[in-house]
Amino acid sequence: MPAPPQMIKLAIRKQLLALREQLPGDIRAAYSAAISARIAKLETYRQANVVLGYMNFGAEFTSELWVKQALADGKKLALPRVNRHTNQLDLYWVDDLENQLEPGLWGIREPVVERCERLTMLNEVEFALLPGVAFGRNGARLGYGGGFYDKLLANITHRPALVVAAFALQIVEHIPQETTDVKVEWIITEQETIACPG
Repeated sequence: MPAPPQMIKLAIRKQLLALREQLPGDIRAAYSAAISARIAKLETYRQANVVLGYMNFGAEFTSELWVKQALADGKKLALPRVNRHTNQLDLYWVDDLENQLEPGLWGIREPVVERCERLTMLNEVEFALLPGVAFGRNGARLGYGGGFYDKLLANITHRPALVVAAFALQIVEHIPQETTDVKVEWIITEQETIACPG
C-alpha cells in the first residue's frame, strides 16, 4: 500500500531541509547572488511593475538580495505578514527595509503594520517570488507545511507569474500534489532557469 501524500511530503521536507543546512554559508551566498541575477533577467520580472517577495530565514535562498534589487529596479514591492487571527498572509507595500520591517513569526522579518500600507487589491501583483523547500521540474512546490501561500494564491483571481528561487539540490523527482497545491511557472537555481510545463 503506497504511503499517503502527507507522509511522503514530510519525508521530502525533512531530507531537503537537512541537505540545505549542510551548504556552507559562503557557497549559499554565492548561489543566492547567481539566482538573484538570473531572476532579474526573466522577461516576466522585467515587465512587472508590482512584485511580491518574501524575507528569507534559516538556510534558504537569500531573498533579501532580490528584494533590494526589485526596489533598485523601481518595482512596487509587497511583502507578507502572517495574520495570527486569520492564519493567512496579509500583504503590505514596503520601500524601506530598515524602517518598515521587524522580526515576526519564526523570526522572519515582516512588515510593521503601523509603518506600511496594506495591499488590498491582491490582483495588482504581477510577479510573485515564493519560498519553498522542494520543487519538481513540473512546477510542483513543497512549502513548509503551513499552506500560507496556497491560501494566498487562491484569493488572487488573476494569476501572476509564479516563480521560485532554489538551490539545485532542492529539485526532486516527484512531489505528491493535492488539489490545494499551486504549481509554479519558473524555478530559478544557481545552475539553470527552468520553465515548468503549463
